[in-house]
Amino acid sequence: MSHIPDGLKYTEEHEYLKETDEPGVFLVGITDYAQGELGDVVYVELPEPGESFAPMETFGTIEAVKAVSDLYCPVAGEVVDINEALDDDPSLVNTDPYGEGWMISLRVDDPGEVDELMDVGGYAEHIGE
Repeated sequence: MSHIPDGLKYTEEHEYLKETDEPGVFLVGITDYAQGELGDVVYVELPEPGESFAPMETFGTIEAVKAVSDLYCPVAGEVVDINEALDDDPSLVNTDPYGEGWMISLRVDDPGEVDELMDVGGYAEHIGE
């Protein structure tokens, strides 16, 4: 059974949004379920800070032993920062997807879009748990 923390927002493509201490800025990563489906992550390609993305636009890729998958921006926004630790240790996505394995921090254009994403119950139902 996958770990699904309460208080986050989730997409159908298995990304999450996690609030930061800065208003309107969220961490984005992939869920425990997604990393489990991918297997051992060996590389993560992330955008440059300052780039902007539309909802569900591809912002990068994640490469595992089994497959390469696109990463989708949950809501419209501008990349504030990237997790450079993933350059040296992409397996952080596997070992701590909701903590040290985050991918980008995103300044959200419209906070209302965040409210439209799934909560923990909706995501658990989405993945059949």
